[in-house]
Amino acid sequence: MTRRRSLKFVVSLAVAGFALPAAAADLLGTAKARGTLTIAMEGTYPPFNFKDQKTGELAGYDVDVARLVASRLGLKPAFVTTEWSAILAGLAAGKYDVIISQVGITPKREQAFDFSTPYTYSSPQLIVRKNDTARYATLADLKGKKVGAGQGSVFEQQAKAVPGIEVKSYPAAPENLQDLAFGRIDAALNDSLMVAYLLKHSKLPIQAGARVGNVERMGVTFRKGSPQFKAAIDKVLQDAGADGSLKAISTKWFGSDVSRPGA
Repeated sequence: MTRRRSLKFVVSLAVAGFALPAAAADLLGTAKARGTLTIAMEGTYPPFNFKDQKTGELAGYDVDVARLVASRLGLKPAFVTTEWSAILAGLAAGKYDVIISQVGITPKREQAFDFSTPYTYSSPQLIVRKNDTARYATLADLKGKKVGAGQGSVFEQQAKAVPGIEVKSYPAAPENLQDLAFGRIDAALNDSLMVAYLLKHSKLPIQAGARVGNVERMGVTFRKGSPQFKAAIDKVLQDAGADGSLKAISTKWFGSDVSRPGA
């Protein structure tokens, strides 16, 4: 979704030709030797990954995909939650094996990290107040307005790319939407799949706005230097797509198959 966050520091290192930390051995062999796959996610991004209030356990689309991936690799998932703004830096530093947290596949990120085949397709969407009479069909319509977006996200980049928009960055969606409801910002920009979920479960006086960007692809993210792991995880996702497992997980959370483009 693509969550779409960028890490300028990590990307700048790659662009400048500095080597990022890489595993001494292929991640597939390393993970199988220890029997676990360490998986990072934000943990505050429903319906993708969040803490279930009843159980206190992680739940969501990403969590179910992560469990499927680990299981089919013959590994036990070990989850780590971290703030989005630091999640790619943590991966570069070797704090965990992979990120399964709606990380968008972008050319700049591909300079620094490897990605699996996509497992989510979505697009950016605006959120506005219910009593707002203005109609924003594009981001350009928000010139002179304040737009809230996730800190370090692709959405933040998209809003900042439009001259005249004042962008306010937030560490998580709840604060963003509260400021929108209270009139501190004029619109919020987030993932279309998350928007539908938030509006279904939120009591705030907000509503869905226009979709304002291209379809984006999200994949499992890991450090470069593990071709065996990449081949294995791509096969897992391709097989899960072919046998309907990804569709079942997607339908559980969204009511439709978001694991395929245009589905």
